[in-house]
Amino acid sequence: MRFRHPDGSTVHLAYCTNVHPAETLDGVRAQLRDHCEPVRKRLGRDRLGIGLWLAKDAARALVTDPSALRALRTELDRRGLEVVTLNGFPYEGFGAEEVKYRVYKPDWADPERLDHTAALARLLAGLLPDDVTEGTISTLPLAWRTAYDDVRAARAHAAFRTLAERLDALEELTGRSIRVGLEPEPGCTVETTADAIAPLTAIAHDRIGICVDTCHLATSFEDPHTALDRLAAAGVPVVKSQLSAALHAEHPHLPEVREALAAFDEPRFLHQTRTLTAAGLRGTDDLGEAVGQDALPDASPWRAHFHVPLHAAPAPPLTSTLPVLKDTLARLVGGPNP
Repeated sequence: MRFRHPDGSTVHLAYCTNVHPAETLDGVRAQLRDHCEPVRKRLGRDRLGIGLWLAKDAARALVTDPSALRALRTELDRRGLEVVTLNGFPYEGFGAEEVKYRVYKPDWADPERLDHTAALARLLAGLLPDDVTEGTISTLPLAWRTAYDDVRAARAHAAFRTLAERLDALEELTGRSIRVGLEPEPGCTVETTADAIAPLTAIAHDRIGICVDTCHLATSFEDPHTALDRLAAAGVPVVKSQLSAALHAEHPHLPEVREALAAFDEPRFLHQTRTLTAAGLRGTDDLGEAVGQDALPDASPWRAHFHVPLHAAPAPPLTSTLPVLKDTLARLVGGPNP
């Protein structure tokens, strides 16, 4: 959907299709038919924006067959759907029974990540609506922290510079400007917006910026206004935002709170858990470590990287970080707090 910003520009709102597992092009088409078009009709809109996730195999099928890309674009139009952004973070296997650390592979030190992202940029240029000339792709924030050293950092920075050159060439060829945003996530090399400033200023290209996910922002206890002001002062562009909420436990020392949290500990995804102490941010890689192993101090609130529904709060005694989302959105679009 499209909204008019107070400054006169257009704001595109979409929902990301990686919530519906699909690894192949046929699976993507099934998403459009079974989920995206019905959502548009239920909302009573003529057009619905979707943040398309194209796994490795689906992307490869489209890159190697231009007629398939044209057919997909035609199908989007026929179903009243439009694509101005892609989720380039998961590479493959996001619908597997256990994803956990696999979602961070390949990282930006591996050539596969550069090749995949450059391919996504070419595809997005072909999928943009006729009246849209700018698109965005969110991507892995360099790497999971344990797989990153100076050598791999140098490779990742070089890969981003190469990507920027390819995006420049893509605009010259197509007239479409594609920008890529690192998506800070707890546990990664770039865990917070503050962590993003050094590598992005080192890359120093306006096509490479940041994707602000408000669940991740809240999990790391970042204040939206401070974070966004710091990015603006450093000249780091916010190319995309993902509006989501994390799980919040105000009193994690209470048995009933621990029991409620334990219900969210599941085997598919990592649910990095954080608390803010006088000594700084403390955390675990997964919720089970915090709940079952007493790996976190519990005198202060906990937040877990669990994307909870925006339309329905978790059952007490848990809440969500929806206020962080609202503060971030107000800061990004201006005007009163929504």
